[in-house]
Amino acid sequence: MVQSMVGADANSSGQLAVAQSGVHAGWVARSGSFADRMPVWNTTRTICLIFTGEDFPAASSGLAGVVASLVDRYEKHGAKFFAQLNGWFSGLLIDLRTHRAILFNDRYGLNRLYYHESQEGFYFGSEAKSLLAVLPSLRQIDQRGLAEVFSAGCVLQNRSIFSGIFLLPPGSQWIFHADGRIDKTRYFDPSAWEQQEKLDPAGYTEQLIEVFGRITPRYLSGPEPVAMSLTGGLDSRMLLAWSGASPRTLPCYSFSGPYRDCADVTIARRLAEVAQQLHSTLRIEKDFFQDFPSLAAETVRISDGSMDVSGAIELYVNRKARQIAPVRLTGNYGSEILRSNVAFQPRRLDPSSFTPEFNELLQQAADTYRQEAAGHRLSFIAFKQVPWHHYPRHSIERSQVTPRAPFLDNELVALAYRAPTRLATSPQPLLELIAAGNPRLESVPTDRMLQRGKPSLVAKLRQQWQEFTAKAEYAYDYGMPRRLVQADHILSRLHLERLFLGRHKFYHYRIWYQNQLSDYLRTRISTGSPSCYRDGAVAQMINEHLGGRSNRTLELHRMLTVQLIDQSLIRPR
Repeated sequence: MVQSMVGADANSSGQLAVAQSGVHAGWVARSGSFADRMPVWNTTRTICLIFTGEDFPAASSGLAGVVASLVDRYEKHGAKFFAQLNGWFSGLLIDLRTHRAILFNDRYGLNRLYYHESQEGFYFGSEAKSLLAVLPSLRQIDQRGLAEVFSAGCVLQNRSIFSGIFLLPPGSQWIFHADGRIDKTRYFDPSAWEQQEKLDPAGYTEQLIEVFGRITPRYLSGPEPVAMSLTGGLDSRMLLAWSGASPRTLPCYSFSGPYRDCADVTIARRLAEVAQQLHSTLRIEKDFFQDFPSLAAETVRISDGSMDVSGAIELYVNRKARQIAPVRLTGNYGSEILRSNVAFQPRRLDPSSFTPEFNELLQQAADTYRQEAAGHRLSFIAFKQVPWHHYPRHSIERSQVTPRAPFLDNELVALAYRAPTRLATSPQPLLELIAAGNPRLESVPTDRMLQRGKPSLVAKLRQQWQEFTAKAEYAYDYGMPRRLVQADHILSRLHLERLFLGRHKFYHYRIWYQNQLSDYLRTRISTGSPSCYRDGAVAQMINEHLGGRSNRTLELHRMLTVQLIDQSLIRPR
């Protein structure tokens, strides 16, 4: 199980068997990271902890030495210890005094724990491949989960894409007793935050500035170097404004595609200059296309099939980011938590590509999504969208660097629940936050030309232009309708993509599949058709896309991913 999770040479690993408890466990960690030195024992060797991830305690000024104090904190506070943890983590705690073992994860479930329960025992791991390695009977795709991936982009309801493998729910504290009983409890319930009173607009903005300014330095602490991935939006700008970093001590970088410097790069470069920090542009080079087959396969394997092959670009750029610093400070989840942005929903698919049975599962997936989305909007985002939809990309980032984002800090999320209704989706409190941290950063236009107060006529025109170019780029890439695909194919020698692509995004798979990756696509025709497709559908999709008759980009992502799941996880060599 451990060997299946060991990746880069920088990973350290180990195993532990505690005869008194009947527990056997192992771990993998990036060398030099927070969780590198495992396991941790108390002084009397009656409490043992295996911990992965990071903890950002409110009472600590930094991460250094905190890992050694985790057991001491449990010894002092008992079960209350788990609710005090703040970060993305999972772990196993063995208490020989009470003859119990406790399996736990963070309150958002972002640090996944997969498990399988049977008469033979309880198996768990932070990666599904560790279970597949020792339980061959689980090496089969769950068709319901696959339909949810095709429809909504991820498996729902704490299930996985593998039959018989499930996810530990967010905020879990599962207690294993010596007699075999398992108490499947939770140390945190979102209703505790939902029941808070709303703040008035001025009070909310004031507390947002106070809380954000206080928590952000936690995420720049620790012995490892930290660099920031900087974009043209609000989220990373908030971090830069409140980082407290001295000049030239916080390296910044942005990702850029092959056509031009996108808005993220040009704006981030200016932001870094204003903040007196160094900025690097990490570009997509020719080697990405040459290495795409191996990058795609590795992406699917690393993410346990949860990330589709488009995540190869994330693997590529995060490997470059690792050369700058092992820790990546990012604005991830900012718009989701502070502007209640629901980032995924079911999409309509061409039913002619699938078998009748799978089409029924696709409809069921849409119904399941609607059921899960009912209720408190922010709770859906924090406790379902984050662990289900955002985890796949997070898993790729985490394989290369240690990602950190204060926007899932317990204090900040709790405050977001108290936002007055008219500010819950508004950028105005965030602009006030930036101005309070560094007013010079607020003066740099965002990628959507957002600003405090009423915009001028010139600002409105610039905003409309930015919105137009963003929509035009989407329409020319993922969103290009069939009638325009054929016209674009006829005019392909003019390379009209140079007019639209690269202004806001740094990756463009529709064009890449037709050009740089076309040979790779052709090789996949003979690889085999997954059982969810009708006969001939795979070849038809590939030929239609390559021939410029239809835009099949998203369908190709999914199809290629299923093929690679079968090759690397179901039937590995």
